[in-house]
Amino acid sequence: QRLGVLHVGQRIEEQADFEKIYKNAWADNANACAKQYAGTGALKTDYTRTGKRTQWGLIMDGWNSLVRYYKNNFSDGFRQDAIDLFLGNYSVDEVEPASPLHVKKDWKFLALPIIMVVAFSMCIICLLMAGDTWTETLAYVLFWGSASFGTFAIILYNGKDFVDAPKLVQKEK
Repeated sequence: QRLGVLHVGQRIEEQADFEKIYKNAWADNANACAKQYAGTGALKTDYTRTGKRTQWGLIMDGWNSLVRYYKNNFSDGFRQDAIDLFLGNYSVDEVEPASPLHVKKDWKFLALPIIMVVAFSMCIICLLMAGDTWTETLAYVLFWGSASFGTFAIILYNGKDFVDAPKLVQKEK
């Protein structure tokens, strides 16, 4: 009312066009902030936009959560390093010959996830394309299933090698 958008006695709920624009702007702002911070769009924007929870919104929230989990654990260490450099939490030592950012990865870092994805894919293919007999199909499914489970167990056991942790340590205060 002070800005002249509404007359005295008018309510925002009565202004459907304004409410729609406002809710969409609010959800778009949430998406922009979430992409900067978490790498994906905001969660529950379907509810923010419409006031209702939708099936598609639930699916998108699940997808965004999976992407956030992956990015947070396997590809965001450099972001924290950049923030630490920018904020002055890490000071570069000019005497140190090697960069603390360059860490040589072991062979398993690339090989094991590829083996696991291939084995899991073969397991699904064997389930979808049955062999001549059910025992043949069962044997293939058990082989590829155990291969995918085995590589997954090895990855879990060596979990810290797969996590992209920040490589710069904070300076002491």
